[in-house]
Amino acid sequence: MSEGHSPTAGPARLNTSVAHNARVWNYWIGGKDNYEVDQRVGEHIAGMFPVIRAVARADRDFLGRVVRHLAAERGVRQFLDVGTGLPTVDNTHEIAQRVAPDSRIVYVDNDPIVLVHARSLLTSSPEGVTDYIDADVHDPEAIVRGAAETLDLGRPVAVMMLGILNFVLDVDRAREIVRRIIAAVPSGSFLVLTHPTFDAEVGGEGNVAAMEFWNANATPPITARGRAEIAAFFDGMELIEPGLVPCSQWRAEPDAAAVPQFGAVAVKP
Repeated sequence: MSEGHSPTAGPARLNTSVAHNARVWNYWIGGKDNYEVDQRVGEHIAGMFPVIRAVARADRDFLGRVVRHLAAERGVRQFLDVGTGLPTVDNTHEIAQRVAPDSRIVYVDNDPIVLVHARSLLTSSPEGVTDYIDADVHDPEAIVRGAAETLDLGRPVAVMMLGILNFVLDVDRAREIVRRIIAAVPSGSFLVLTHPTFDAEVGGEGNVAAMEFWNANATPPITARGRAEIAAFFDGMELIEPGLVPCSQWRAEPDAAAVPQFGAVAVKP
């Protein structure tokens, strides 16, 4: 772990009186790093929008399929995971290093609860490296600077942005963040993204009321977007098959049900 990346500052910023996304998401996928307030809000939203637990699981399964594909079939050995979330099982570094032990992974988050648990992410195969940087998605320059301490930005990098751009409420700002990070990595790099949607074609209309409740009772505020807005994050890149689809259906079993969370992987030409 690089100097200055210690998670010891986390507890001072930790607020357990308000539900927090990292902890509620952890609750939905069956984790134990959450509090009563997170459970209450999580249960209320699940009552309003019952598919939310399936969305959380689908997003996690998507991560596994993508990292295995990129490491095994595309030869990717560097991963920049922005918006890490709470450590569970089969985190990005575990999956990548299972395929290629020399893989290098940098995790990025600024959630206080994630900082508390960050050291558990910093296991690594002897041949590989993992690191964790405390940075906000709204500050792409800080992300790139921190990543460059561990990753070789002259070689391809898989930029993972799963369920993170929905916390950047202004869509133009969200696009600019993606542009700045992708500009810092070379041709042959990948953008991996998931994002909730309100599109009715995949059952997303329930997101509207659920997110209104969330924004009134939890933190940080969140937004969903339509397919076209999400597709625009990949402008200038080449989507790999099957393109922008519900994340539950990306290179999954043929009978996988759709969830209102789009996912896609694209390569920088």
